[in-house]
Amino acid sequence: MDSNANYIQHLNSLLNPKNEDDIDDDDITSTGHNINPSHIGPPKKKTSNNQDEKKANEKTKSKDIWDDSEVLDDVDIDDSLDPREQPEYDLKFSQSVSSEDVYLQMGQKNQSTASCENLMIKIKLPATTMNDVELQVTDTFLDLRSPKYKLALYLPHKVDSKNGKAQWDKAKEELNITLRVQREYDFLNM
Repeated sequence: MDSNANYIQHLNSLLNPKNEDDIDDDDITSTGHNINPSHIGPPKKKTSNNQDEKKANEKTKSKDIWDDSEVLDDVDIDDSLDPREQPEYDLKFSQSVSSEDVYLQMGQKNQSTASCENLMIKIKLPATTMNDVELQVTDTFLDLRSPKYKLALYLPHKVDSKNGKAQWDKAKEELNITLRVQREYDFLNM
């Protein structure tokens, strides 16, 4: 057992050369401390900065799920005081299916959403005209505003916002938006 402690001491001296600030190996064994693998390597540095300790304590005391630095900043919308209501909307995925896919089953497409190329969003806006609607679409976010309604929606997948299509259905008072989905591994499913 004593030889094992000597091996650890020698390994420690090889990996961690002695400094004047470090405790000698002889001091560890003479004071009755048990030597274990945690003694190998450089000693742990003590932080003298009280501000860092206060920040660390605040993070551990906080019940927040995430830090402010982790929140997405691409859209800056404060809707807390906006009295407008959220309209009904529906998200659907769609595929571009050809006769080869249907009859010959030559492609790799299946019924899952992983094989879908488009995201279709139908937003019902009763008592609204097309001229009243303001629509802004980014790759990850959809923002719709009208005098009566507001909709701030994070999209389930990244989309090609520059080549989307929006159509107003006057009879149904509904806005239909079609966006091309851009997933990282689409080349495997298409």
